[in-house]
Amino acid sequence: MTVMQTETGNAVTPAAAPAVTQMCASAEVAHPRPDGQDRYTISEVAAFTGLSAHTLRWYERIGLMPHIDRSHTGQRRFTNRDLDWLAFVGKLRLTGMPVADMVRYAELVREGDHTFGERQALLRATREDVKRRIAELQSTLAVLDFKIDLYADARRASERF
Repeated sequence: MTVMQTETGNAVTPAAAPAVTQMCASAEVAHPRPDGQDRYTISEVAAFTGLSAHTLRWYERIGLMPHIDRSHTGQRRFTNRDLDWLAFVGKLRLTGMPVADMVRYAELVREGDHTFGERQALLRATREDVKRRIAELQSTLAVLDFKIDLYADARRASERF
């Protein structure tokens, strides 16, 4: 039996995998997937994800996407699992994770369960970077709030006279 690990470190069986996949999916679904459909063309995936067909082909070429099935005519056929993976990659992009690290993570996933520790370390390092950036942004926000309040107070004072 295959077991996956969630972000919290809990083991999950494939039967529970949809719940794990949902953690990776975006909270906002811009283009809902058609019911009962599990094969998409590159243009449909581009519409679902907001990524260009060029970017999707590049992701495949650099190894960021797993093997994409092809039709008998050679046309790419993406699955719901591919869309879930792209949603996760989108989250990794938002973290500022370098593409090389994303590709390394994808390689580790393909290598199998014995890479859980290395994957976890990569994600933890990224998490620390995100936390550091959030702290920097909070500090920046505090400065902006101070200046906005300063100008509001100055404006109120000038209106009294």
